[in-house]
Amino acid sequence: MKNVINCRCVKCGREYPAKPDITACECGGILDVIYDYEYIKTKLNKEVLKKRTESTMWRYRELLPIEEETEPAGLRVGMSPLYEAPAVAADLGIGKLYIKDDGVNPTASLKDRASAMAVTKAIEAGYDTIACSSTGNAASSLAGNAAKAGLKTYIFVPARAPKGKIAQLMMFGANLTAVDGSYEETFELSKAAIDKYGWYNRNAAINPYLGEGKKTVAHEICEQLDFIAPDYVAVSVGDGCTVAGVYKGLYDMYMVGLIDKLPRIISVQAEGCCPINTAVMSGEPWQPQEENTYADSIAVGVPRNPDKAINAIKDSDGICVNVSDDEIRAAQRYLAKKTGVFGEPAGVTATAGLLKLSREGRLPKDATIVSIVTGNGLKDIDSAIKSVGEPVHCKNDLSEFESKFGLF
Repeated sequence: MKNVINCRCVKCGREYPAKPDITACECGGILDVIYDYEYIKTKLNKEVLKKRTESTMWRYRELLPIEEETEPAGLRVGMSPLYEAPAVAADLGIGKLYIKDDGVNPTASLKDRASAMAVTKAIEAGYDTIACSSTGNAASSLAGNAAKAGLKTYIFVPARAPKGKIAQLMMFGANLTAVDGSYEETFELSKAAIDKYGWYNRNAAINPYLGEGKKTVAHEICEQLDFIAPDYVAVSVGDGCTVAGVYKGLYDMYMVGLIDKLPRIISVQAEGCCPINTAVMSGEPWQPQEENTYADSIAVGVPRNPDKAINAIKDSDGICVNVSDDEIRAAQRYLAKKTGVFGEPAGVTATAGLLKLSREGRLPKDATIVSIVTGNGLKDIDSAIKSVGEPVHCKNDLSEFESKFGLF
């Protein structure tokens, strides 16, 4: 890969050749893919992108760690819509707000970006089986993308995973294990099985290439805004891989000269499970926390990518905000009614954070902000119904209908 220099540990700085099946550093630290941005500048610019017909995440392949001859595998992922939301911007008291709806990806979450990269790298490395642990979205995205690529999957999720995600996994033919325990216990079981059987490891905090897939959401945001960088990008945060990927994508675009400033990250976590934000705000090392939130996709008490996540927030001069489950529920209803975007609880947590920051007077009035919705609301119908309530029931009687709705 001419565009990649090597992989470097974010903890100890040790460097490794960028092999397709590389995982973590010997010290236990997470690896970061290091690019030759000067070389990439000779291959990628606004005019090149303007002429490019590829309308998936792979349109940015000069900024992705795949071989030049590699044919991307998996489903059609990326180029999700970026909606301007003037009514929400007015409510927030800011200049402009955009909603990046990644719930329209093939398996309905941003995690498809990482899984498409995972199956592509697994094939590069010659594997026929791929495995991961997940709170749900990474699992279903892996199962779908692997099914398309013809790979076998072994997937581990906490037993609490919503039925919608379980249904996806089973339909895609995954070998699924629902673990009676926390996400931490689920991760440990997946790690033990992967180590024993030698499967390709899709766990995002172990495999450095998966964040490189996730970062394409930031590439798209920059291009969709005509390369005028927003002031802030709001992200819901669980294990830290997504927020790290978003920052890496923004950094890529800045380093190759496609945007002229780095946006600030707004990191939003649930109050009942916020180890990364707690570490940033306190200045102390992160500590494990209980997983006390109904937003299952970000209920990660032991984050597996804390170093990259914390660095992303700090390096961007970012903002941390924690929100309650009630604030997440309110944001889910609000966003759907105001914009037509139906996000799952974790998917709307970033927007919940913006609403809270606005109430606290912490958003500049002229700011341009992008809020990423990371997953579709149909992933967790039970939670949605509890949030909005049951429909009005009525017999086939116009008078009864009018009475129930006060129409006279």
